[in-house]
Amino acid sequence: MSQSGHPSWQYTVIEPPRGPTMEEATDPSATLNELGAEGWELVTTIEYDGGGTKYLVFKRPASATDE
Repeated sequence: MSQSGHPSWQYTVIEPPRGPTMEEATDPSATLNELGAEGWELVTTIEYDGGGTKYLVFKRPASATDE
C-alpha cells in the first residue's frame, strides 16, 4: 500500500495480436496467460470508433520497490 493508505497500481497496455491481414485478431491466450502469471489483471479494453479492440489495459499491485 502507498503511504496514503490506498493501494498503488502499476499499469500496462498491449495491442491485441492480429492475423496476417492485420484486421482479424488471433487467439491471445498465450499472451494473456503470460501476463496473468506475472500478476497482471485485464481491467478494460479501448475500442476503435468503428468497432474492434485497439488496446487491452492491465493492472497489478505496485510492489514496494516500484514506489
